[in-house]
Amino acid sequence: MDSLYALRSLVETQIETINVKESIIVVLGSYTLIVAAEMGDKSQLVCMTLASKHSPRSVWLGAISAFMLLNTLAVIFGASIALWMPEAVVAAIVAVLFATFGLHALGEHDDNEENDDAVKTPNHLSTFLTTFSLITLAEFGDKTQLAVVALSSGSPPAAVWLGSTAALATTSALGILAGRTVLKRISVAMLHKISGLIFIVLAAFAALRAYESGLLDLINSMIE
Repeated sequence: MDSLYALRSLVETQIETINVKESIIVVLGSYTLIVAAEMGDKSQLVCMTLASKHSPRSVWLGAISAFMLLNTLAVIFGASIALWMPEAVVAAIVAVLFATFGLHALGEHDDNEENDDAVKTPNHLSTFLTTFSLITLAEFGDKTQLAVVALSSGSPPAAVWLGSTAALATTSALGILAGRTVLKRISVAMLHKISGLIFIVLAAFAALRAYESGLLDLINSMIE
């Protein structure tokens, strides 16, 4: 009996070890894949633009909170999350938000002292909520979220969630670092114009996505 108990304990230990090793591999694999997919993506550009004018910590926390929510939805509900709201509607909302922020940035004409004070004493809650809402809507149903869905369908969901969230935290931090570096080399007035143009371009891409997803057909069906 003692030998059987010892053998059982050994087998259970080996199984646990294999699971741990598999989870580590999945975490590293998910991390590498998502980092590669998100480098230079719109979410990183949003972080870079917002961090150039607002609190980096608030931007980072808003981005991470959004990605945690999106990854949780992807792992739990899988591809069905995209069915909650038509893709065309989501893209249209994103286009309106990006265009609004872009026009607002282009219309700013504060002097240097006022801009310096705005950067040093930002509204942390407003920055957090802005980042959270922009990234949540921009990344809802995006390729990264679908990649998390695909990975979690054949691998431990917790490991996929951990790896993908860590990857998005890394890319967001790199975007924020780039935004703060740019702020040291470019005047705030010029930065407003650049960030405004970036948001306008992102709005144009989102509008194109809405059009290609059948937004006009959806509107016509609602009118009829």
